[in-house]
Amino acid sequence: MHAMNERVLENRVAVVTGASRGLGRAIACALANAGADMILLARDLSRLEQTAREIERRGRKVLIQPCDVRSEADVTRAAEQVRSTFGAVHILVNSAGVNIRKPLEAFTLEEWHHVMDTNLTGVFLVCRAFLPLMRGHGYGRILNLTSIMSHVALPGRTAYAASKTGLLGFTRALALELAGEGITVNGISPGPVATEMNRPLLENPDVQREFTSRIPLGRWGREEEIAALAVYLCSPDAGWITGTDISIDGGWTAQ
Repeated sequence: MHAMNERVLENRVAVVTGASRGLGRAIACALANAGADMILLARDLSRLEQTAREIERRGRKVLIQPCDVRSEADVTRAAEQVRSTFGAVHILVNSAGVNIRKPLEAFTLEEWHHVMDTNLTGVFLVCRAFLPLMRGHGYGRILNLTSIMSHVALPGRTAYAASKTGLLGFTRALALELAGEGITVNGISPGPVATEMNRPLLENPDVQREFTSRIPLGRWGREEEIAALAVYLCSPDAGWITGTDISIDGGWTAQ
C-alpha cells in the first residue's frame, strides 16, 4: 500500500472535464498533488487559467483547453491537442455536469437536452475521443461523477436523475468492455457537497436544513473529501476495483 502523502500518480497524465470549478477543480488539484500532469477541460477559459496556476505551483505540467463536452468538434479538438502535447493519457475524470431543478411539466425540451447532453452524451463523447490515448499502457483509470441521484431521487430532479442513472449504466458496461486492457472504470456518487453548483441550496436555510436532516453524519460533504477518493481510485492500489460505484454521501443512501 502507498502512503497517502506519496506521489502515487507520478509519471501519469490525467484529463479532467469540468475542471474550472467545483468538484472538477478540486479533483484536478488533488491529482496534481499526487504527481500527475494535468489536462483541464471546461467552457470557462478564465476559470481554467486559475486552476492551471494552482497546478503549476505544485510543479506539474498543465494544458488547458476550452471545451464544451456537448460538442463533438470541441472534444475531438481537445483530444488531438492532448495527443500532440502528451502523446498518452492514463486517467480520465468526467466531472462536467449541470442540474436544472424544476417540475417536469415546466421543462422545455431544450433544457432537457442541455442536462442529458452534458451529463451523459458528453461522457460518451469524451470517453470515445480519449480512449485511443489510454489503450496500450496496461494502466488506465476512468472516473465518472455519477451522483447519489443515480441511486435515489428527489422531486424536481427528473432530468438530472435520469442522466446520472444512465451514466451509472454506461460506467458498468464500459468497465466490462475495457477490463482486459487494465483500464478500470468506476463511478463516484457524491451526496450534497458544498460546491458552486449547490450554492442556491446552501443559501436557502430551509432547504439546507432539510438536506442536512437526511444525512446521518449531519453535515454537507467537502470537495476535498471527494477529491481524496478520486486520487485513491486512480492509484495503483485500486487496480482491482472496476465496474462499481462508490457513494460518498454521509450515509444518505444507507437509510
